[in-house]
Amino acid sequence: MEERGISKEELKSFLKEQKQKDLTYRKVLSSMCTYPHEIAAYAHNLFLDSNLGDSGLFPGTKAMEDELIRIIGALLGNENAHGYISTGGTESNIQAMRAIRNRKRKEGLQQMNIIVPKTAHFSFDKIEDLLCLEVKKAGLDDELRVDVNLVEELIDDNTISIVGIAGTTEFGQIDPIKELADIANNSDIFLHIDAAFGGFVIPFLDAEYQFDFSLDAVSSISVDPHKMGMSTIPAGCILFRDELYLADLAVDTPYLTTNEQCSLIGTRSGAPVAATYAVLKYLGRDGLRAIVDNCMQLTRMLVHGAKAMGIYPVIEPVMNVVTLRFPDVDRVAKALEARGWRVSTTRAPKALRLVIMPHVTEDTIEMFLNDLENVK
Repeated sequence: MEERGISKEELKSFLKEQKQKDLTYRKVLSSMCTYPHEIAAYAHNLFLDSNLGDSGLFPGTKAMEDELIRIIGALLGNENAHGYISTGGTESNIQAMRAIRNRKRKEGLQQMNIIVPKTAHFSFDKIEDLLCLEVKKAGLDDELRVDVNLVEELIDDNTISIVGIAGTTEFGQIDPIKELADIANNSDIFLHIDAAFGGFVIPFLDAEYQFDFSLDAVSSISVDPHKMGMSTIPAGCILFRDELYLADLAVDTPYLTTNEQCSLIGTRSGAPVAATYAVLKYLGRDGLRAIVDNCMQLTRMLVHGAKAMGIYPVIEPVMNVVTLRFPDVDRVAKALEARGWRVSTTRAPKALRLVIMPHVTEDTIEMFLNDLENVK
């Protein structure tokens, strides 16, 4: 750091130059994030100085968070759910597993494991390291959903949780949550649902899926408003059916305005909370449904166009995630990137992965299909 600061004009010029080096979302088909809604950006900027880590100083922001938990809980089958706005799915998944681990530790269990699908997000690899839990990965069925029979086979006396994914990161698939709930109920095991992506998609699909608190065995859910919820980054949410799980996460905070804190991080920005509150109140369910409907229409347009070229999806898209088969996926991905597209590939089976987020338009799909025809 220099002794004397630079001028505001010089700094603004530098910042603009750096921003121009970043990609816009215009040709990005690999990300589960998108441009935040303008009302979310407005609210975010208004609450930049709010710190929910010391929430007694910011009662207005805290009131919005409390209302948000009710709103998101109601969307996911339980308006009486308990939780807080996190930084995203990774923190939410960590906290869900930490809560049940802490409870079981109090009960005297020392060696513990959890069972997740092979398609689980890499946050569960972090969980294995951070929480010293063995993570068992169950195989998949032909539709790339977790095989419930394999889940049952992995359960032992040290299993404290099973996890289902509602909107897998790679394939956009929904695990058979009802069947997992039956296993959890029969085995008296904590069931966590990672709906980081699907939580703001599945409730608005034409097809109905049981995946949330409407199933009695579901203990916790993670969901990310900064994905299809159109909020600013970072905005996740962790919800519990039973408020006592928050007590399992709590630590004393004697020098703050609150006596305890259950969040993973200490200083916690209120800006994403305000952004999420603003956009959900502004859009309502009708607005969110319209966004999902548009993304699904464009998803069908992409799949139809690909099939017309003889290119087929690994599975028929359940939500706005498309995976396309190619003999040489890496070659196609590189050729598309050479034309300015940002795409990704799945692990197994190997495929081209495309996420149709709200920044994607019909023109985007038409341009992409034209380039795909030229590189396939």
